[in-house]
Amino acid sequence: MKEVEIRRLLAANLLCALCIVLTAVVPAFFLEGFTVVGTHLTWLCVCSVCVGTINVISHLVLKPSQSPKRRSFAHKISRFLKCCIYFFMSCVLFHAVIVLYGAPLIESVTETFLFAVLLSTFTTLQCLCVLGPNVQTWIRVFSKNGAMSIWESSLQITTVFSILGAWFGAFPIPLDWDRPWQV
Repeated sequence: MKEVEIRRLLAANLLCALCIVLTAVVPAFFLEGFTVVGTHLTWLCVCSVCVGTINVISHLVLKPSQSPKRRSFAHKISRFLKCCIYFFMSCVLFHAVIVLYGAPLIESVTETFLFAVLLSTFTTLQCLCVLGPNVQTWIRVFSKNGAMSIWESSLQITTVFSILGAWFGAFPIPLDWDRPWQV
């Protein structure tokens, strides 16, 4: 059973990685002048939508968090709306944190918010797919040694390293703004 779960997790992660690579290559065939650096806002939108869609579909197909109870349609709608609200709240929270860490408040609102959406897609959306909108489960998983399955361990690793990667990627930016190519 554990080997089957490892294969499912590997398939989901490889699919997500492939999706990220494809979002950097495929839009160039359909959008004139598309480059990841030159049209970064377009890439952020495409990447967020594609990764989010792949995450939701792969978690629906692979079913990492199977609930033994059958739920009513009203409960499923309520759960979906809670997930949407939590995702939007995480986007706003990440946006606020990014601004507090030094991003311009007014000049680059679109860029900052799209980056927050991308970060929420890599962290919060995966947690919502696997754990659902249950805050107590989130606290259990992200506390010390709280992961009880391989999917929850993967969530811990992905979430922590996505946030650390974003911070370490932005950390050296203010060190050399005196270079002419950065202006």
